[in-house]
Amino acid sequence: MTVDARTGPEVEQVGSPRAAVLAMPSYKPGKDAKQSEAELGITNAIKLASNENPLPPLPEVVAAITAVIGGVNRYADHRAMDLRAVLAQWQGVELSHVTVGNGSSAILHRLAAAYVDAGDEVLYPWRSFEVYPVYTKLLDGIPVTVPLVDETADLAGLAAAITERTKLIMIANPNNPTGTALSATKLNEFCSQVPRNVVVVIDEAYFEFVDPALGNTIVDVLPHHPNVIVTRTFSKAQGLAGLRVGYAVADPQIISAIDKTQLPFAVNAAAQAGAIAAVQHSDKIAMRVRDIVEERGRVLAEVRSWGVEVPESQANFVYLPLGAKANAVFAAMERDGVVIRLFDQLGVRITISTPAENTRMLLSLKNALA
Repeated sequence: MTVDARTGPEVEQVGSPRAAVLAMPSYKPGKDAKQSEAELGITNAIKLASNENPLPPLPEVVAAITAVIGGVNRYADHRAMDLRAVLAQWQGVELSHVTVGNGSSAILHRLAAAYVDAGDEVLYPWRSFEVYPVYTKLLDGIPVTVPLVDETADLAGLAAAITERTKLIMIANPNNPTGTALSATKLNEFCSQVPRNVVVVIDEAYFEFVDPALGNTIVDVLPHHPNVIVTRTFSKAQGLAGLRVGYAVADPQIISAIDKTQLPFAVNAAAQAGAIAAVQHSDKIAMRVRDIVEERGRVLAEVRSWGVEVPESQANFVYLPLGAKANAVFAAMERDGVVIRLFDQLGVRITISTPAENTRMLLSLKNALA
């Protein structure tokens, strides 16, 4: 029997959740603009908290999605073979090297489920993508974190932290929330130091926004390291966040293992059709990406002109390591109707949006920092 703090009387415990579940953190998404409006009594709030694309999907993508809606009484292809084939051709790899999932975060979950036993260590930089500790603890794995250096993953520190119990290494590149990125050359050098029985995950949700001069891990790293998997998503550059579709490229042995952990019919028909169309029109998406990158440069230059230190972002967001000031800046901007992502007592992350919304954000940010 337990006491319900809300009502006082004792209530019987319903079920017995696993100890790992009771102890693990929950993933906390960026705050929604409507939630801020309701809580603060404001209107016309904008959400710059979840690194979403500010533009709707391409018309060609919308048409492809619309075309399959009438058939959703039937399950989509469980393995999404048409999508896999398009992705394999797009990335220049064999079909057996590709898998898909309902978002790249779902692929990360499946990968952890396939490889992590209780007591295994999962190694990653911190701070980084919030799901890494969630997935690790869900499986009774042991999180091993290596602090960032200059807001960037410390590859030397990660290499030094590998032990006989290390099973996975997860590297977000660009890193989320700081936006910094490592070159394919540096990742290649790092992977050469990792034992083949340890899987290295290079989580590239923001790959399209990265300077091409830093290289392409699928081309420059994967062929040399069969224990590496690269995950990417259609949520950011392609603007399909609400459909939940992502993909991964890796050695067929890794693909086979994580395919065993996929939920039935996880990638729905609309997601498969939309992703195929997005690949087919990737030239138009690249033009949109260039616009966002240009706006990112404008935002970075403006904020730095105020004397604020900002890491060099290679993503569709910028990060301000404000420390103890972060909470006050978040609150002030939220009152202005500009909803950003707070990392408690560490910093704030701000999505790059349209020019108009970015200008509104900059005005609010400048006032909040004053």
